[in-house]
Amino acid sequence: MAATIGLRSVRQGGFTLIELMVTVVVAAILVAIAVPSYTSQVRKSRRTDARSALLDLASREERYLSLNNAYTSDSTALGYGGGGFPITVGSGFYQITVSNVTAPAVGPPPVVAAFTLTATPISSQVKDTQCASLTVSSTGAQQSVDNNGNDTSTTCWN
Repeated sequence: MAATIGLRSVRQGGFTLIELMVTVVVAAILVAIAVPSYTSQVRKSRRTDARSALLDLASREERYLSLNNAYTSDSTALGYGGGGFPITVGSGFYQITVSNVTAPAVGPPPVVAAFTLTATPISSQVKDTQCASLTVSSTGAQQSVDNNGNDTSTTCWN
C-alpha cells in the first residue's frame, strides 16, 4: 500500500496474511514429513546399538567357552557390570537376557552347551513394533520378531 506524504509516495513493507499462511502451510508439510523420518532413523540407530551389544556378548561367550569349557550366564564373567542378567545396553533403550541350554552330563554340574541372547526394547524404544526382539544364539543364528511374532530378521538384522 502506498501512502502519500507530501509529494512523495512511501510503500509500507511487510507480509500479507496470505503470504504468511502459505509459509505456515509449507512449514507444516515439511515438519509432517521430517519428524516421522527422523524418528524412524533414531529407532534404527538404537537397534544398531542393540545388535552390536548382542554380537559383542556372543563373542565374549565364545571367549569364555574357550577358557572354561562352558558358557555362562554371569555378566561379570563376561566383562559387564555386576548384578547378572538382564543388562541394559544401547544407551538404556534395550535389555539383554541370556538363556542357557544344558546338555546331558554324566555327573553334576551340568555343562552349558549353548546360549541364546535376546535384546528387547525398553523405555521409548518399545514403540519399535517392527523389531520387538533381537536374538543371537551360540550357533550364530540371528533372528528378530515383531509384536505379532512374525519373523522380521531380514529387516532388523540388515
